[in-house]
Amino acid sequence: MMVFVDTSGLYAVFDRDDRNHATAVQRWRSLLSSNARLVTHNYVVLELTALLRSRLGMDAVRDLTVEVLPVLTVQWVSETIHAQGMHAMLAAGRRKLSLTDCVSFEIMRRNGCTTAFAFDPHFEEQGFTTFAPEGTEGTHQPNAE
Repeated sequence: MMVFVDTSGLYAVFDRDDRNHATAVQRWRSLLSSNARLVTHNYVVLELTALLRSRLGMDAVRDLTVEVLPVLTVQWVSETIHAQGMHAMLAAGRRKLSLTDCVSFEIMRRNGCTTAFAFDPHFEEQGFTTFAPEGTEGTHQPNAE
């Protein structure tokens, strides 16, 4: 099984004050003990690194680099995928839908990946399964904005 790893999922693992921290830690440990292939892309790594550095400090960035990145398959965003993500973001015209999100959706579709370690509702809106809080996980139907 392939699982896409998003900024929102990993950030919740690192930040003890994040409302999803306990669930994120539990799900992350479960993923690590499974045989799931954990995939992300370099825009997520960049976004997460910036958040960790500014909010939690360099020790968190070091932990990301030493403990987390080695267990991930990091795909590098090509010019084509970047352009498709940019087009999708502009077409959606939604202020809170990021380029990183749109690139993530494109990479997931290209890889046939349907599950994300994420707490970002945009994944559910796109029809992906996420690791949501207990009792609500599963595939969610897209919501209109």
